[in-house]
Amino acid sequence: MWRDSFRLQIFCLLMAVLAIVVLVHNFFQLEHLDDDTVSGSNWIVENNVQRSMSQTTRTTRSPYCGYKQQALSRREQAEQESLMAAIQWPDPPDGRTAFEQSTDPAHSDFVIMKPSGFFKVGDQLEVLVRMKDFQGKPKQYGGDYLQARIHSPLLKAGATGRIVDCHNGVYKIFFTLLWPGEVKVSVSLVHPSEAVQVLLRLREERPDRVYFKSSFKSGRYSETTKCNICLPGDLPVCNFTDLYTGEPWFCYKPRKLSCANRISHAKGGYQKGLLTHEESLLFQSEVNIKRPIPSSGPDSVIVKPKAFTGLSSVDRAEHSTVSPSGYFYEDEWRSRTHWIHHFNTSEDITKCLQGKVIHLFGDSTIRQWFEYLTSFVPDLVEFNLGSPKNVGPFMSVDLKHNILLKFRCHGPPIRFSTVFSSELRYIANELNGIVGGRNTVIAITIWSHFSTFPVEVYIRRLRNIRKSVIQLLDRSPKTVIIIRTANVQELGPEVSLFNSDWYSFQLDSVMRKMFSGIAVHFVDAWEMSLAHYLPHNLHPKEVIVKNQIDAFLSYVCPLQT
Repeated sequence: MWRDSFRLQIFCLLMAVLAIVVLVHNFFQLEHLDDDTVSGSNWIVENNVQRSMSQTTRTTRSPYCGYKQQALSRREQAEQESLMAAIQWPDPPDGRTAFEQSTDPAHSDFVIMKPSGFFKVGDQLEVLVRMKDFQGKPKQYGGDYLQARIHSPLLKAGATGRIVDCHNGVYKIFFTLLWPGEVKVSVSLVHPSEAVQVLLRLREERPDRVYFKSSFKSGRYSETTKCNICLPGDLPVCNFTDLYTGEPWFCYKPRKLSCANRISHAKGGYQKGLLTHEESLLFQSEVNIKRPIPSSGPDSVIVKPKAFTGLSSVDRAEHSTVSPSGYFYEDEWRSRTHWIHHFNTSEDITKCLQGKVIHLFGDSTIRQWFEYLTSFVPDLVEFNLGSPKNVGPFMSVDLKHNILLKFRCHGPPIRFSTVFSSELRYIANELNGIVGGRNTVIAITIWSHFSTFPVEVYIRRLRNIRKSVIQLLDRSPKTVIIIRTANVQELGPEVSLFNSDWYSFQLDSVMRKMFSGIAVHFVDAWEMSLAHYLPHNLHPKEVIVKNQIDAFLSYVCPLQT
């Protein structure tokens, strides 16, 4: 009898303890749950920090789940929906379009409105583009991705245009005439609307088309497994989700080693066989990828001089809406939103950067800034950190003038050859560790390595970076922060599926919107690379990089006017 009573007491005690544990757990969740939170996350949100799950997880997951399982406040949800709506691309008619009915740049044409009219510097030039298919029939819907510029080869002058889709196969392009002389018009079809729909499908359905890998090592034994933002299937994974930003990253767990044995990250490769035969016809280098559209009639106008100083004709309060943001003249970039000083000697750069610490965060396109400054300024000597070539981190020092220049790549996804696990850092976390101040300069670029993922992945990354930028400027308002935009590049059939300018254009549009209204400056690498006469290149040539550096340093050391 007494034994039954004792067992009953033990049972009641255990139930009481269990009830207390459940109560405390529920209280903890309620205490840290923002009542503005939109449900849909597998992570507990504590003070806006998403805590990682256990490092090894075995669970049934939908493919590519990482970017979907976010806990967004209502404001964040509304912003994300607004951003997605802003970059929504026109849909073609229902049903699959035969290749012969897709856009053919050779049959299409453009016409200058009033080509013989009187034009002076500062006027608007309107161009009408009429798209046709391979049968020569006019297109009845929009969605083609075009690029356009005006240029004067002898003057080494160029500027981009503003393109308006009329959704009926007709496009209007507006150019601001910014220099005198003969000004030529060039229009190119980057992708027909039918190809854009393929790119859109790949972005949403095949974010695994670029895959990554990590090496795990213990003693002499090593293993390599596949990694990504989220991995399909039901195999055990190592969860490397960042504890502070909540950025998801997973690798399949090695068969014999622990997740803690990871030593490096690297690009794995590119998936093949992504297109059907019919779809592959939409991606042909000499047919419909970045092909010129011929003019119907004159392709140039004569522009008469007029007193035009660029900045004085622009309302300073509307800099973010100025189009174009600048133009090339005699191979020098002239911004229409701020004064640019051209730093043509190493002494000019040294004088500007003296006593400063410069942090460059991002991909290989901002690594070009590190390489340019280190090679151009003799006193700026690279300190060998033993980092892998082209990967970093890198550091250059000028002891005489007290200058420190640093480069670090952004966190995964990053398509570099090999990055040590200890050097995989997220920009937001790095910014949180910077004190800031009048002698601190920060430049950021992040875009190219996100082109294969749904846009929500990119929005999450920018949201984290933006939060850290705002906090840094709040504690150190005199910190100078510059964002380098995306740029155009050479495209072929394969590159288009992974790094198309259309992908970059969409990401760049999102970035500009998310950082508008914040005390950061922009170096418009997009317009610089599109307006220049040199062939498009993922890594622009030195003359373009030099102009980017001039714009960058003009924010660091603004001219006193």
